[in-house]
Amino acid sequence: MLEALKSDDLLAKVGGRFKLCTLIQRRLGQLMDGARPLVERDGRSDLELGMDEILQDKITLGWTGEEGTGSAEEASSPTETGALL
Repeated sequence: MLEALKSDDLLAKVGGRFKLCTLIQRRLGQLMDGARPLVERDGRSDLELGMDEILQDKITLGWTGEEGTGSAEEASSPTETGALL
């Protein structure tokens, strides 16, 4: 699964390296704080879970506020369609 970081699939889904890094970092924090995974663990690490959740469109990076302000919206729990981090 770590090979997925070398492919452009994750970058294309999120929209860039910095957004991908932010999304993975926030999701890792949630998982480490006890959030339930949105995919089956199957013995994988939290990093691998986060990447798989992104690939399966379970989590996305959302923005609130006026366009261009750059304030990030964090969700404390996933929605029915996935988490908005």
